[in-house]
Order: sequence, then structure tokens, then C-alpha cells
Amino acid sequence: MTTYTPPSTNDMERLKQELGKSSTEMAQLFGVSSGRQWRKYMAADANNTRDMGMHMLFFAMARLELDAETLERILNRMRAAGATIDLDADREAAQ
Repeated sequence: MTTYTPPSTNDMERLKQELGKSSTEMAQLFGVSSGRQWRKYMAADANNTRDMGMHMLFFAMARLELDAETLERILNRMRAAGATIDLDADREAAQ
């Protein structure tokens, strides 16, 4: 059985500050569609907040910790399983 308790909004804010990233950059790191969506994970309003899913947290931490070659090997495995994925697409569209 897996036990997971998501980080608190304070934990997520602390991570954002430690990384020195904007909400848009955090959205890209976590695979969220926009900075606006990212801020929902930061909302103090209990009616408008979202818990950070374990898969999203794992994805972001893997992107921070894995070297480019390892990450690309994983992405290629995802592609081989049928996924279409381009982590730089959002960044390229913004330029």
C-alpha cells in the first residue's frame, strides 16, 4: 500500500522561492498548463485549492534531479508506449 500526503501550500511556496521560479516556470516544471493553474496549488482558499498529486510531484522532482540523457531515455520510453511528448513546446510557443 502506498501512503502519500501532498505538500502543503506553504511547502510549495517555499519550493518556488528556493528555485527562484515564476508561476509560469513552475507550471512548466510540473507539467501544468499555465501559471494560473499552478496558482491553484498555492491557493489559501480551501474551496479553490488543489492537492499536488504524487505523479506530478514525482515528475517535477525527476526533472530537477535527472541528467538530460536519463530524462530523454524515459521520454523515449513514453513515446514507445504511444505518447506524444515535447517538454519544450510551451517554452517555444511563448517565445
